Amino acid sequence: MTQPIEARCDHCKQTRPLFLYEPEHGHLGVGMFTCRWCMRDKQPLLCVRCWGAEKQLEDNDPSINEDAETMAKICATNARIIAREEADKAICEGIAAATQQAEGSAS
Repeated sequence: MTQPIEARCDHCKQTRPLFLYEPEHGHLGVGMFTCRWCMRDKQPLLCVRCWGAEKQLEDNDPSINEDAETMAKICATNARIIAREEADKAICEGIAAATQQAEGSAS
């Protein structure tokens, strides 16, 4: 296990073990061009306390949460469409098999 470096926290400026803060979110549309986490040139090195505070801010950001909810709806809709297409394909294959069987019996 790699030990964290000990230096001055980019936020509280205290010397502590530091961790790179890397945001864990995505965006739909233009949100990434205005997001405070995505606009940074370099992500900060933060102590555990400041890292936790930054993570809480990210987790509670309304625009990120709205994007996540929209993406969840899109994924759910796509899953329903795929399931319906697979069901339709199974029905068509069943009809084709029954037709082929009926034509074979008729000969």
